[in-house]
Amino acid sequence: MTETATLARPADATGVEHFDVIIVGAGISGVGGAYHLTRQRPGTRFVVLDALGDFGGTWRSHTYPGIRSDSDLYTFGYRFKPWVGPPIASAAEILRYMGEVIEENDLGRHIRYGHKITHARWSSSQKLWTLEVTRSDGKILTFTTNFLWMCQGYYRQMQGYTPEWPGMGDYEGQIIHPQEWPEGLDYSGKRVVVIGSGATAATLVPAIAGDCAHVTLLQRSPTYFVPGRNENDLANTLREIQIDETWIHEIVRRKALFDQEMFTHRAVAEPDVVKAELLEGVKAFLGEDFDIEKHFTPRYRPWRQRIAFVPDGDLFQGIASGQASVVTDEIERFTPKGLLLKSGETLEADIIVTATGFNLNVLGDIAFEIDGKPLTFSDTITYRGMMFTGVPNMIWVFGYFRASWTLRADLIGDFVCRLLAHMEARGASQVSVALRPEDKDMKLGPWIDPENFNPGYLMRGLHLLPKAGDKPEWRHTQDYWAEKDALPAIDLDVAAFHYT
Repeated sequence: MTETATLARPADATGVEHFDVIIVGAGISGVGGAYHLTRQRPGTRFVVLDALGDFGGTWRSHTYPGIRSDSDLYTFGYRFKPWVGPPIASAAEILRYMGEVIEENDLGRHIRYGHKITHARWSSSQKLWTLEVTRSDGKILTFTTNFLWMCQGYYRQMQGYTPEWPGMGDYEGQIIHPQEWPEGLDYSGKRVVVIGSGATAATLVPAIAGDCAHVTLLQRSPTYFVPGRNENDLANTLREIQIDETWIHEIVRRKALFDQEMFTHRAVAEPDVVKAELLEGVKAFLGEDFDIEKHFTPRYRPWRQRIAFVPDGDLFQGIASGQASVVTDEIERFTPKGLLLKSGETLEADIIVTATGFNLNVLGDIAFEIDGKPLTFSDTITYRGMMFTGVPNMIWVFGYFRASWTLRADLIGDFVCRLLAHMEARGASQVSVALRPEDKDMKLGPWIDPENFNPGYLMRGLHLLPKAGDKPEWRHTQDYWAEKDALPAIDLDVAAFHYT
């Protein structure tokens, strides 16, 4: 019997193990959830199940060169664990930080790796979720739980999105998606084209620019970036005067959140001014003669897609040095030696990297059933982006697009613990959300308004996500600065919550 198994109710004659709570995923959300349960709900029997062989989620499965955060670690880090490194951190630094959280709080005994959930079935008569799990050795296991905490993220970890272009089969070189980066890939002395314009492309290009013969960033259209020093002057000053790291973390975190709130507000209130400021930041590295208008001036207003921070302007430094270049054009077709663009230009390449985004998945590609009927997630309506009509005893962590994911993971951790305590106080074994009488004629729309936020991966998969209403309770607001007050203030006895 594993150490974790002692936390469960003893397996019955069929080998089924039962837990009060099962957390799905040992990434940034799942590890945070485990911490909150141990601190706020001591004695809770829970387990964290993860399909990978170790903790970390994205930071474990993505291994392409240079992988790093595009959010500052003072807000991407947990509120309870001070961050002491550079604001933008590598995957290795983030994994080290998460490992410390696991070790310092004895969370490892709750985590089981190599456990992939394939089916989840809710029974209203039993008030239980039954999970079918395939272990890495091929053995099929069964778990039951009173409450399911989905921390698996929102895209397929092991398979990225690559469009189908004409002629791909004719190309004689390698086509690689960053999410499927081959171990030991030798790109030294080779010509590389990276297709894409988001944070992954902006990370990958400078990471390989000094080692390959040349790397070209090929983008259909530009995106916004924020270049700057990978230092936090306030944190450095506070350390110089020997302020405690816990205080530094809180002070710098609050300052970062204040600055982000102001920036988000200004991006909506004065988009032209913010746009000019962002472009000036790029121009500072590339100079007046570079065609900023063509290559780094997006067609949309700031913050309609995520804006990545470029530490020390490394992407632009690579372009300025001549080790990298940028081409803004569309692909006509692949050729045996590279790419033919719609302008007629050709790009020859030994390796083509398709940094073209994610494949959105919902609920971890797990087959869900509610009382014997398959769950169509898009038929549900979301309650504040974390609960769903007709789906009992389940919470999904979906973070922020314009702020760090972990901010919401921490808020939802508090909410789950409070909800579990409230159910216990009421003697309730089931909770679900449902529209109130006053919501009967509420206008429904997509999970998020495309006019507000519209990255490609979200637009491709929006039809898979739950519906949203036009009232705050029935949508994912994407506004941390409102939710930090609203979520803790939720009245768990209002008509939207149904208890059994």
